[in-house]
Amino acid sequence: MDRTAIAKQEETHLFHVRYLSKMKGKGRSPLQVNVKDAITGLIGGFLSIFALVLLTNMTSAEWLMAPFGASCVLAFGVWNAPLSQPRNIIGGHFVSTFVGLATYHVFGDEPWAIGLAVGLAIAAMMMTKTTHPPAGADPLVVMLGGYSWSYLITPVLIGSLIIVFFALMINNLRSNREYPTFWI
Repeated sequence: MDRTAIAKQEETHLFHVRYLSKMKGKGRSPLQVNVKDAITGLIGGFLSIFALVLLTNMTSAEWLMAPFGASCVLAFGVWNAPLSQPRNIIGGHFVSTFVGLATYHVFGDEPWAIGLAVGLAIAAMMMTKTTHPPAGADPLVVMLGGYSWSYLITPVLIGSLIIVFFALMINNLRSNREYPTFWI
């Protein structure tokens, strides 16, 4: 084997070592246990989802979707994070669901179309500064459920508005919280 081949092999090996070493992590979790925060999350999540379930049971409309549970984790658990703000909760769900519905109505629910919808939703949320991780599941929900365009309003838009309403009411009951940190 000549020197060039050996150098290339060594370079490839070093690349793999560096790449894999990034996956080992550093230190311990920075998260801390705070009983008041846990109680706020309990109350906020309970009231938000309970209200959506009650609305679903009292009306003929569907008001609840699974990603809303994850939105409650952000709205009440990490209320001051950029991805937990009203713009992101409402806008992220709206943008992501719109992308999912558009993809579904143009391409159907083919496996590649479902993957494309999630990727496009992520890109669209990032481009509109409405990134909200739970909303990344919205295209899956609408495409696997075969929903119509009305799903964009109920449950998505109105449901996310209800979560934000409860986040505003409950987070601001705490003297050390000021929610939201931004609207726009």
